[in-house]
Amino acid sequence: MNDITTMRAISQDILGGPEVLKEVRLPRPTPGPGEVLVRVHAAGVNPTDWKHRSIPGLFLGEPPFVLGWDVSGVIETTGVGVTLFKPGDEVFGMLPYPYGAGSHAEYVTGPARAFAPKPAAVDHVQAGALPLAALTAWQALVDTARLEAGQRVLIHAAAGGVGHLAVQIAKARGAHVIGTASTPKHDFVRALGADEVLDYRTTDLTEAVRDADVVLDSQGSDHAIRSLRSLRPDGILVSLRLDDGNPALTREAARLGVRAEVMLVEDDHAGMAAIARLAADGRLRVEIAGTFELADAAKAHELGGTGRTAGKLVLTVR
Repeated sequence: MNDITTMRAISQDILGGPEVLKEVRLPRPTPGPGEVLVRVHAAGVNPTDWKHRSIPGLFLGEPPFVLGWDVSGVIETTGVGVTLFKPGDEVFGMLPYPYGAGSHAEYVTGPARAFAPKPAAVDHVQAGALPLAALTAWQALVDTARLEAGQRVLIHAAAGGVGHLAVQIAKARGAHVIGTASTPKHDFVRALGADEVLDYRTTDLTEAVRDADVVLDSQGSDHAIRSLRSLRPDGILVSLRLDDGNPALTREAARLGVRAEVMLVEDDHAGMAAIARLAADGRLRVEIAGTFELADAAKAHELGGTGRTAGKLVLTVR
């Protein structure tokens, strides 16, 4: 008989390569006020997961910890004061970033308003892959850049986890989308709806694009500074790299008469609801690069760390 007081989870005792990840049994969490307990069906794996697994000094500090911010599953129980959901509801969402990790497990708790109802037409694997990357793209383009119909947006790494969702969100907003990707991925990016696709390895992007209203940059450092030159006057660059919060980027933006913002994704009920609507309408679909059983989390990390995947990796929990 299964022990209903514990659960399987992927944890680690030290920082290091994928081999430090191991399956353990931990106490099943209990939802506090305003929280829900979710029985996890699928959980996305993001670059922030393998970075936290291996790099000292990041948000979660030293292990042991359970990684994972993406989750899709079913409400098991609700804490005091929760009115949005009832047990049995299918939901998806992003646990509060960065300190709310823990979805690479059979059960996880989180604030009720970090979740939204999962669209019936979207399965758990798709839903589990969406939240962190889609919220990042939504908050960058819609909340931060205020992207409007008819504007021109340059999306770097347009075949990546955030990038391929950003292309679709920008098209849903009526924007003209220019994506960058290696030549073998151009057909994929065009199929997402991009109006133009440029090979970042063979094209001088600062010459090819000079009139963008918005640039979404996930590469960081000098790449972000160079990308400022792709903006029209008063345009905005949104960087997803926290190490871009440095004076050089701000100074160069001011010199060129443009804006630069560095963004950290936040849990967001309204954003998740908007993403759910786009997914339900078929206007937002995540590319699944691979699925792995929970026990095979190390294999997912190993593949993700190559940097060669298009789309998202997902852990499934049976």
